[in-house]
Amino acid sequence: MDNLTHSLVGALFGQLGLKCKTGLAMPTLIIAANIPDIDAVVTLLGGNAHLAIRRGITHGPIALVILPILLWAAMLAWARWRPNPNRAAVRSGWLLALAYIGTISHPALDWLNSYGIRLLEPFSSTWFAGDTIFIVDVWIWAALALSVWLSLRNERAEISGASRPAWLGFAAICAYIAANGLITGHAESATKALVMVRDDRVATSSDPVVVANPVPFFFWRRELLWRDAVHYGDGAYTLGSSPNLSTEARPHNMSDPRIAAFTAQDDSARAFLFWSRMPIAKFETKDGIETLTIQDQRFAHPLARDRFMVRLQRDLE
Repeated sequence: MDNLTHSLVGALFGQLGLKCKTGLAMPTLIIAANIPDIDAVVTLLGGNAHLAIRRGITHGPIALVILPILLWAAMLAWARWRPNPNRAAVRSGWLLALAYIGTISHPALDWLNSYGIRLLEPFSSTWFAGDTIFIVDVWIWAALALSVWLSLRNERAEISGASRPAWLGFAAICAYIAANGLITGHAESATKALVMVRDDRVATSSDPVVVANPVPFFFWRRELLWRDAVHYGDGAYTLGSSPNLSTEARPHNMSDPRIAAFTAQDDSARAFLFWSRMPIAKFETKDGIETLTIQDQRFAHPLARDRFMVRLQRDLE
C-alpha cells in the first residue's frame, strides 16, 4: 500500500489505545508501519534494477525480526538524548511490542494488492498477493483519516470513550477488506472456470492463473487478467454480473528461447523478469534490428506501462 495508508494505520493503532502504553508510542507506531519500505532507496539505482529488491528482503522474516529491534533501540536512544518532562514514561517492553505491531502491519497491508510481496525472502522468492485492495484506496484513506480525527477530537474535548471512533473505523476497514476479498475470490474463480470451458479442458496442474485486479475508486469492479502456459487474455468484472472476457487470447511468448539470448547480458532485464508475476514478451523486426519488449500484464495501462517495461534490441545482420 502507499505510505499515507501505512502512516494512518500506525496512527489508528495509537488511537485504539496503544499510545497510552508508553511514551513515544505514536511516532514508534507510525515509523514502524513504514519501515519495511526502506528498500525504496534502491530506486536511486535507476532502470529496473530496483525491482529485484522491492518488496523482498525488507518485507521478509529476517527483516521483520530485526527492523523493530533497530527502531526500538533508536527510539530509546532518542528518549535519552531528548528527555521531555511532559512526555509519558518510556516503557521499554511496550515500546518494543509496538515496534513489532507497526512493522508487521506493513506486509499484512502490502499483501492485499496485486503488486504483492515476497514474504519469505531470502529463503524463497515466491510472490504472495491477495489481489484484494488497489494499492491506493481512497475509501480506506477516508475511513482511516476520519476515525483518527474523530478520536483525537474526542480526546482533546475530554469526551469519554475517545477511542470509540478509532475502533469503529478499524472494524469498518476490516469489514471492507473482507468484502473485497470475497469479490476478488468470486471474480477469479468464475473467470478461471470460463477460461477452462472456452479452452475445453479439465482441471490440470497447468490451470490458468487469474488475477482480479482491483479498480481505483470503483471497489466493486475488477480488471481480469488470465494466462496459461501459452496464452494470456483480459476482461472485466462487476459485482453482481458474470465475468466479461475478451474474445482474443494472445501468446505471451515467455517460452521463446530468444528471450534468454536477449537478456543474457542485461542485468536490468533479468531483474524485471525476476520481479514480474505476469510477464509478456513481444518481438518486432525492422530494418535488420530485432526488438524485444517485456511488460507485465498487471501494469499494461498507458499511465503505468512505461515504468514497468524493458525494451532490448539486437542486430540480426
